[in-house]
Amino acid sequence: MTNIPIFYETAQVGGITADAGLYAFTYDPDWITRPRAFPISVLASFKSGGMASSQFTPWLTNLLPEGDALAAVGQNLGAATQDVLGILGQIGGDTAGALSIGGPAVLGTPAHRIIPDEASLEKIIDDLPRRPFLAGDDGVSMSLAGAQNKLPVTLVDGKIAVPLNGAPSTHILKPDNSRLEGSVQNEALCMVLAKRIGLNTANVTTGRAGKRTYLLVDRYDRRAGASGPVRLHQEDFCQALGKPPAAKYQHNQVGIRGPSLHDMFGVVRQHMPATDLLALLDAVILNVLMTNVDSHAKNYSIMLSGNGVRLAPLYDLMAGDAWHGITLNMAQDVGGQRRGAHVQAKNWRRFAEECQFNPAQVLRRVQSVSKRVTGALDASAEEVRGMPAGDHFMLDVFVEKIEARVKTVNINLAENTTAE
Repeated sequence: MTNIPIFYETAQVGGITADAGLYAFTYDPDWITRPRAFPISVLASFKSGGMASSQFTPWLTNLLPEGDALAAVGQNLGAATQDVLGILGQIGGDTAGALSIGGPAVLGTPAHRIIPDEASLEKIIDDLPRRPFLAGDDGVSMSLAGAQNKLPVTLVDGKIAVPLNGAPSTHILKPDNSRLEGSVQNEALCMVLAKRIGLNTANVTTGRAGKRTYLLVDRYDRRAGASGPVRLHQEDFCQALGKPPAAKYQHNQVGIRGPSLHDMFGVVRQHMPATDLLALLDAVILNVLMTNVDSHAKNYSIMLSGNGVRLAPLYDLMAGDAWHGITLNMAQDVGGQRRGAHVQAKNWRRFAEECQFNPAQVLRRVQSVSKRVTGALDASAEEVRGMPAGDHFMLDVFVEKIEARVKTVNINLAENTTAE
């Protein structure tokens, strides 16, 4: 049995007890008494003293990348993909949220390696499938969840840089995807659209490096401080519900029921103010309207601070209908319906009852969000065209698909309401 520390900057938050592939967490007594101390999870109150292995093992695993990215990281580090602590001990210095695994966030003097030109950035992007998060480079210790290629970076005087020695990253660079034409413009459109209709959403722009394009996302779990970026703590809804990353979709084949909207609204209702219930409701409606079939439980998150718990800004928004070979099933049912194009008034009502909303309020909210999307869509596309990566022939297709879905949702709403 081993004990591995968890830190927030230079303060020890607690320790991980590892035993036969299971991990438990215990708070350090000094952490609990610190001003503005935050819990690491809604599942780990200070009163509880920590988290049992049944909850903390999946919580910890959710800090790692998934799929091919995790396999490549393990190969580069000489660690088995099942060795969660072995991997996080090497790349867990700058994770999603505010914690570092194995030691203080800052080891040595915080520094940045500025990427000197587009050609150098293009090479890094091209190499990401083979070297996720630049794992194995001296001074680099970063990890983000998910299966998509991405790189935590910092902007230094407007230039993209790789953080070293525990310096916090401030942005996430997400390269284009050869299998999904226009993926950069797609996500930029959806993120800009969400922000334009009034939803709390991470800021984005696009960029170009040689033949590659990328999305650059402001990290909402970082803020500017007097002496540099400050980490803010977060967890995703898989972590908050004690689910492993493989169970992030409600329907999956891993033998563990994934999070439903009922589960997610339950977390918000228990820990957050009523305004966050409406914020999550708007996000669910928007994901149906924009054909986002990948709004799984790891693509919603929670901010935790000494002042309480709030819903995190939206991120990872995509319109999936424009690409062939993408599932038509949503990540969670809406009132028992998995297909966004088939959600009717009866499904919205059932969803409302399951999640303790007034059904009439939900129907009005669907209509309100629909109108806002229609009114903001063209301006959102123009904003994306004006970003550094420029236009893409698929951008008009994305707009058309969202317009078509909005029309379908409203037709379904009107026909079903009339029939009833």
